[in-house]
Amino acid sequence: MKTLADGLGWIGAALVLVAYWSVSTHRVTGGARSYQVLNAFGSVFLLLNTLYYGAYPSTFVNGIWMGIAVWALARARAGKQRTAP
Repeated sequence: MKTLADGLGWIGAALVLVAYWSVSTHRVTGGARSYQVLNAFGSVFLLLNTLYYGAYPSTFVNGIWMGIAVWALARARAGKQRTAP
């Protein structure tokens, strides 16, 4: 189980860093679906890792991070549905 938790943590960290790099280098905007998906999955994996290790402040931050990403994705989807003919 430790190996799985560690692997998820590393993958999550990589996803969040790729998302941050993409926005910082202007490859995508903060509202881009790819940015939000990377953040959502990255934060879920980090959340699972921090839960496993009992790092509850980090679990809290990653839970909020995930919530923001999911909210942004849902909001973007709702906006597209409203403007569709």
